Amino acid sequence: VVAIARGGLPIGGAIAYALGTKGVGTMNVEFYTDIDERLPQPIILPPLLDTEYMKGLKVLIADDVADTGETLALVKRLMEEHAGEVRTVTLFHKSRSVIEPDYVYKHTDLWITFPWSALPPVTPSA
Repeated sequence: VVAIARGGLPIGGAIAYALGTKGVGTMNVEFYTDIDERLPQPIILPPLLDTEYMKGLKVLIADDVADTGETLALVKRLMEEHAGEVRTVTLFHKSRSVIEPDYVYKHTDLWITFPWSALPPVTPSA
């Protein structure tokens, strides 16, 4: 399981438990900068996933939402260069997405606020 950080971490962890695997990695990708605001294209950030040992393996990429789908498509292309079989899973899929995940919980075109991202970041108090 490869979870796309940060939104894919909860689903990636849950799916790894369900599949009984401890083979979990993360891809750190920056794209969204605010609500419905994003960079021109997603950027992979360090630390990078060690793909050396993925040859021939089955990989399931997990993310929270395929909104534009650009992040999911980028990670899928990268994993296809290294792994044997690559599939994708998201909680939500939007009709404008450039990619249709292999597994989806629900389809919607609404903005989704998850419990883990509903509040602003914690900052030190004065």
